[in-house]
Amino acid sequence: MKAFTTGNILIPQNVDFTKWSVVACDQYTSEPEYWKKAERYVGSEPSTLNLIFPEAFLGEGDGRIEKINETMKKYLDDGVFEEYCDSLIYVERKIADGKVRKGIVGCIDLEEYDFNKGSESMVRATEGTVLERIPPRVKIRENAPLELPHIMILIDDEDKKIIEPLADKKQNLKKLYDFELMADSGHLTGYLAGKEDCEKIFAGLDMLSDEFDSKYNIKNAAKLIFAVGDGNHSLATAKTCWENIKKNLPVSQWGNHPARFALCEIVNLHDESLEFEPIHRVVFNVDCDNLLKEMHGYYNISDKKTQGQHIKFVTENKQGDLYIQNPSSGLAVGTLQNFLDDYIKKHGGEVDYIHGDDVVLKLGTQKNNMGFILPPMGKNELFKTVITDGALPRKTFSMGEARDKRFYLEAKRIR
Repeated sequence: MKAFTTGNILIPQNVDFTKWSVVACDQYTSEPEYWKKAERYVGSEPSTLNLIFPEAFLGEGDGRIEKINETMKKYLDDGVFEEYCDSLIYVERKIADGKVRKGIVGCIDLEEYDFNKGSESMVRATEGTVLERIPPRVKIRENAPLELPHIMILIDDEDKKIIEPLADKKQNLKKLYDFELMADSGHLTGYLAGKEDCEKIFAGLDMLSDEFDSKYNIKNAAKLIFAVGDGNHSLATAKTCWENIKKNLPVSQWGNHPARFALCEIVNLHDESLEFEPIHRVVFNVDCDNLLKEMHGYYNISDKKTQGQHIKFVTENKQGDLYIQNPSSGLAVGTLQNFLDDYIKKHGGEVDYIHGDDVVLKLGTQKNNMGFILPPMGKNELFKTVITDGALPRKTFSMGEARDKRFYLEAKRIR
């Protein structure tokens, strides 16, 4: 059994695709007005907005979940979907800056995925999974007849031999959708991959597996072929639901049960559209001098530009550079987070995760606050760091702005 495989993929027909497709549910969580505006735009027309639970409204309770499940059944009964069996879909997403992100929609075998700390599975989280986030999402999924993916999984294909060749032959593929996304979020086009294309994709993925040891040269490393870039908590929820189903299911029925497979999109880490942006830290309500003193005791730190992990800091009355000679993580963000976790347990304070140097400077220079500006993480570091260090700290990096995140379109039966 392959970790990534074809699926029986549902595509809507005879719908307004711009109204059908909405952004990932974990975006705009502090901006419910975005979702309210989407509701007004969609109106009463068929839409994935009626099939998902935006996290901005997670406190609304079970009534919304029941309505989602009823709407899923209605769309199935009304023939909203056309099913493409044993298929992969080649996707091109034009994002806000005009670049085009290429991907393949298919299924991940949840038997090959483990989100727990220390996982050595072929499909692995890149950032730590917050276990408390899973139960409320299980309630949404456990009785749903359908799933819709906003999961993006990265592959490390530096030679661009797996996904990118489909761009050159897309004119020969069946076009399934081609439309502008709502809220000035770009353009989305999808093509049905042919049988020969699917075989080449799987052969390319097998090659990544075959070349793993020579490529990374890490002694006794468990193979990591698929790194979850976005939507890890959704994938962890799918895994949890599958494990619950297995408890009451004969082993003989595990093989092709629809809940065993989660719909997702794989994207090449080396796609030009993917830009990793650092997520900085601001610590609130702390004694900045004491924090800095403790950090110098925790690590061997120089304020001179030498070899070592570089972190900038700002406080109300000072700013400077830290060069850490004995880091506890392969990335500066992990080294910083390890210290902050220990420090806050002992001394109190709160951490917020910040996009943009200017915001760090604004907040970090306020009384009793301290800001840390982190360097960007090179894309080439991702796989090797996860292999050696395990899942990175939460909020290590961001892959683009909210409107560039994956939009829902395809669906798959899970019951």
